[in-house]
Amino acid sequence: MVRKENHLGVSELHAHYFSDLIGHTVTSCFGVSGMANSGASQGLRQFFFKNNRFVDQGVAVSESDGELVVELHIIISYGVNISAVVDSIKNKVRYTVKEATGMNVKKINVFVDAMKE
Repeated sequence: MVRKENHLGVSELHAHYFSDLIGHTVTSCFGVSGMANSGASQGLRQFFFKNNRFVDQGVAVSESDGELVVELHIIISYGVNISAVVDSIKNKVRYTVKEATGMNVKKINVFVDAMKE
């Protein structure tokens, strides 16, 4: 749970909300072919539910000092400029999270796990 306190009260947002929001944002970026598994729990979930595609796959969100720390594992298209794609992802994720929730993103770690033709 991510807690945000303001003059109106306290809001609690579940980490799955941020994972879904960020997953949709990242997969809509140019050059991103998909998301990769970011841990054993996501690998097990994919093993047991083979027909389901999870948009939050490859996204891990945590909170540090009232700001979000995001870890992304992506698959990019072959032939694109990796640094340009990563910069685009970072900018778009920061903007989308700020617009949707009003929270700041402290750090975004992007790991390119694979390339796809």
